[in-house]
Amino acid sequence: MIKMKIGYNSLMDLAKIKKDVKRKRVSSYDKTGANADFIVVDMKNKSEICNINSTGCIKHIWMTLASPDTLFLRKVVIRMWWDDEKNPSVECPIGDFFGIGHARTVNFWSLPLSMGPQDGKGFNCFFPMPFSKRAKIEVENEADAKLVCYFYIDYEEYQELDASFGRFHATWNRENPCKGSDYEKARKIEKMSKKNPNHEEDYLVLEAEGEGHYVGCHLDIHNLLETNKHNWPGEGDDYIEIDDGDIILYGTGTEDYFCTSWCPSQYYCSPYFGIPMPGGDNWSGKISYYRYHIEDPIYFHKNIKVKIEHGHNNQRSDDWSSTGYWYQMEPHKKFKPILPVNERLPRDEPKEL
Repeated sequence: MIKMKIGYNSLMDLAKIKKDVKRKRVSSYDKTGANADFIVVDMKNKSEICNINSTGCIKHIWMTLASPDTLFLRKVVIRMWWDDEKNPSVECPIGDFFGIGHARTVNFWSLPLSMGPQDGKGFNCFFPMPFSKRAKIEVENEADAKLVCYFYIDYEEYQELDASFGRFHATWNRENPCKGSDYEKARKIEKMSKKNPNHEEDYLVLEAEGEGHYVGCHLDIHNLLETNKHNWPGEGDDYIEIDDGDIILYGTGTEDYFCTSWCPSQYYCSPYFGIPMPGGDNWSGKISYYRYHIEDPIYFHKNIKVKIEHGHNNQRSDDWSSTGYWYQMEPHKKFKPILPVNERLPRDEPKEL
């Protein structure tokens, strides 16, 4: 049996000679030998870009996309299936899948995801994606124009896969807006330090059933409050329920979960956490944070709910969206239907005050 190792001691592993492992690729190269190295996905159409029938692991996905539709990164959906499952393990707007929301691209890097020059339009995913029989990837174009798609899907092929490996999952969510309070009431709640009674109204990043581990998310906030007063949209605690609440991981604030501090307003990127979109003056407009649990996965054996308050005690009413990533043994809980395209679109920027 070829036991695949999923780990990040990559420099040491480079010296190991791996017998019976084959490097393979599916790409959009022009099979005629010309230079039209892309596929075109017609508007309101789907394209299966990958259908591997073997045993292996996808190690890297690169894409760059183009469309006259300026909001296509939220209108195009990527889906992935492993082995014989009927329901996708990945279903997400394609821009969000690669690490940034708001239908934007920005130059940033993390260990599992990045967007690179030009202007963040080179998308990369390094999350390993093992499969024992089949790997299928589909792109659905719900934009109002054709989509040009260049891609590499680099994978390793094995004779047999170690049964201990879970399958990769990603899901997208949005609450637009979160159900909070008005600004003056919010200030009073903060002053009184009112306790969240049950965390039922927290923003939900993901909910999964089975056995596996959560490996992180990015959170995309559109600050909807237009004010000259202090307008930090965070201060909500992360709250993670594991195995029917047998374990609760209770955090101390939005910026704390994302490994930053003191209401950050600066661009920053690192392997495991960052702020690729810090917002405008007074935290106005569109913001994006990421936190990837590569060195510290959060394990669950029955189920998990990853939640975070939208402001202290959920008093903020901003537009929140997120992409959560995890591994688990199949079968997985069927996702709720992804929001229709008109409900996925980002808002316009707020007025300048």
